[in-house]
Amino acid sequence: MHAVVLVGGFGTRLRPLTFTTPKPLLPVGNMPLLERLMTSLAHGGVTHAVLSLGFRPQPFLEVFPSNICGGVELSYAVEDRPLDTAGAIGFAAREAGIDRRGETFIVANGDVITDLDVAKLVSFHRTNNAQGTIHLTPVADPSQYGVVETSSDSRVLRFVEKPAPGETTSRDVNAGTYVLEAATLARMPGTSPLSIERMTFPEMCRDGVLYGYSTDDYWIDAGRPETYVRANIDLLSRHSIYQLTPIDALAQVDPSAHILQSIIGAGCVVGENAQIIRSVLIAGSRIDANAVVIDSAVMGRIGAFAQVTSCLIGVDGQINSGAVLRDAKVPDPATI
Repeated sequence: MHAVVLVGGFGTRLRPLTFTTPKPLLPVGNMPLLERLMTSLAHGGVTHAVLSLGFRPQPFLEVFPSNICGGVELSYAVEDRPLDTAGAIGFAAREAGIDRRGETFIVANGDVITDLDVAKLVSFHRTNNAQGTIHLTPVADPSQYGVVETSSDSRVLRFVEKPAPGETTSRDVNAGTYVLEAATLARMPGTSPLSIERMTFPEMCRDGVLYGYSTDDYWIDAGRPETYVRANIDLLSRHSIYQLTPIDALAQVDPSAHILQSIIGAGCVVGENAQIIRSVLIAGSRIDANAVVIDSAVMGRIGAFAQVTSCLIGVDGQINSGAVLRDAKVPDPATI
């Protein structure tokens, strides 16, 4: 089975980390986010994925030189201008020849980590003879999302954007994984910008050919600073199909350092009496003696006795000894 994976964003919210590493290649549990997604797709029967990109694929070729990621063969569709979600799907699917073969295919958002059983999603889609099926997940506060209402037979009835209290009883939101028939590509020419959420899905809903498959599996959109860190830390406390190495064998951690619910990558150096709490140290970062890092992601260097909380520190980020930072991005993306 083929998949289209949407990775065309520029990772703006995760800057400065994404100044040097494309968002899909940022590590989650010391494995690229993209590799975790591909592992999940492979479990569901996907053998080939075309990455829908808005930039050159060179960074991906360097990380996956054999064009294999998580057991899935990769190819690339590079847009010459932003095409939005449906435009990108239409363009990438045609680049992969899905339109010519008339196949059922998967679409996945590259920011998402989920324990969804993709094979069950596909089976549900085929059982209902659907033209499209959206994976849905319940959320505690639907007012912050676009909510999806379905009928008793799981057909999508309508979409309610950021509903007010009492506007809907549904708590299900679009979870970013879809099963589509090649016939849906007629709705997505791939030649100009088009939104699948605002245009294509509502059109399919009106035609009665769109279904929703709701599960309560683990799900997180790892594309924001707080959720990127949380996606890493969540792996430490839950059973998952994903491999996990909390502290890479090539990291140097002083025996006196205090490590709590944190991920430490290859080549990281953690000095004596440093405290790393619910944080992600990305390969090559350095934490000097007595520094404290809390709820943060670090690529650069934290000086001795410095304290950083809820921060993103890029490769060029250097935090002076004794400095205290909260909710900061270093270097500041606004100044670059």
